[in-house]
Amino acid sequence: MRIRGVMALAASAAIVVGACSSNGGSTAPSSTAAASAAPTAAASAPASGAPTAAAPSAAAPAYTVGEGEGALNLIAWAGYVVGGTGGEQVTGYDWVTPFETETGCKVTVKVGLDSGNMVQLMKTGQYDGVSASGDATLRLIAGGDVAPVDFNAIPNYADVFEGLKNQSYNTVNGVGYGVPHGRGANVLMYDPTVVTTAPDSWGPVFAADSPYKGKVTAYNYAIYIADAALYLMKTQPALNITNPYALDKDQLAAAVALLKTQKGLIGKYWGTAQEEIDGFANGDMAIGTAWQYQANTLNAPGGKKVEVVKPKEGATGWSDTWMISSKAAHPNCMYKWMNYIISPKANADVTVYFGEAPVSAAACAEAEKQSAGHCDTFHATDESYWTDVYYWNTPTVSCLDGRGDICTDFDAWTQAWTEITGA
Repeated sequence: MRIRGVMALAASAAIVVGACSSNGGSTAPSSTAAASAAPTAAASAPASGAPTAAAPSAAAPAYTVGEGEGALNLIAWAGYVVGGTGGEQVTGYDWVTPFETETGCKVTVKVGLDSGNMVQLMKTGQYDGVSASGDATLRLIAGGDVAPVDFNAIPNYADVFEGLKNQSYNTVNGVGYGVPHGRGANVLMYDPTVVTTAPDSWGPVFAADSPYKGKVTAYNYAIYIADAALYLMKTQPALNITNPYALDKDQLAAAVALLKTQKGLIGKYWGTAQEEIDGFANGDMAIGTAWQYQANTLNAPGGKKVEVVKPKEGATGWSDTWMISSKAAHPNCMYKWMNYIISPKANADVTVYFGEAPVSAAACAEAEKQSAGHCDTFHATDESYWTDVYYWNTPTVSCLDGRGDICTDFDAWTQAWTEITGA
């Protein structure tokens, strides 16, 4: 669904990575249709909310982690599984080898192309686990492709920030389906030499009379419809939008109309972090949605100075989830991985490398050793920052805000996005 973090620069084969929101979030959405049998969800609030859904299973069974089976086959976004026997190989980075040494589980990773690709790969039953984005998690749960997890068998989960637990994109009827990898908000980034009055709203990227016509940019995936829906939720209350991922036909039509207006302002859409970095660096882009990573890269010594803000309307965001396959051939190794990747040192390694907020205070302490100020930059410990961040979630016919089966699903969003962009 997206490419986030260092992999946008470090790997020539960087893959569009999937991502999430304070209530849903992780990778660029795929064009694959959403599962038609998505779980029914109740009202979904921002990050702190813990909405419920009609779960495929009543409760997560107790699990006792035994000896590792010697192997672990993963599907992951680029930059999530680096080093070791079969992880991505990046000079100077390796958080997989310590896991293999400790557990005897030899890791092999398949880098996902997008959320749809990852969903299809998980259906094959050939993989033990996946780092799923918020636009894929409910599809995987609905399809029976992933299993509930016993958090008692994942000791490090106890230290995870409360704001990352029991989220609507990976929890149904109080049953959890995985552990968080990290989180980030989709911020408004701008070039202060062009945008001389600091914006506090998403208005400049949506208003037909925006003075930045031709310099506006936006994320080139269907999940970006939620950004328009969020803006409308705050500026046109008569539409009665309460969740940017729960849109009926009229609400979707309003978001599409806004995005068609925006298209007249767009100089170029971006699909990878590097595309946006290059666009701001060469002056083709001056304002638009971004991840904190792009701003950090541009603001490096000798780079182009940019500013970021989380607008007053709030923002969408992402938080990917490590999930175990319901057909896992190596479940003990997968449980060991889920516990390891949220352990302080490993989580610090991956989130500093990738560019996102760690999942615990202990991971933040480790991250500070590698990159001073990292957790402040990514608001890792500031739960108030996430209260109006809506993590990417999977739009389903059964409305995520509890209105019933009247909403538009991800397939409809994908068709709408093609109509908007003319792709």
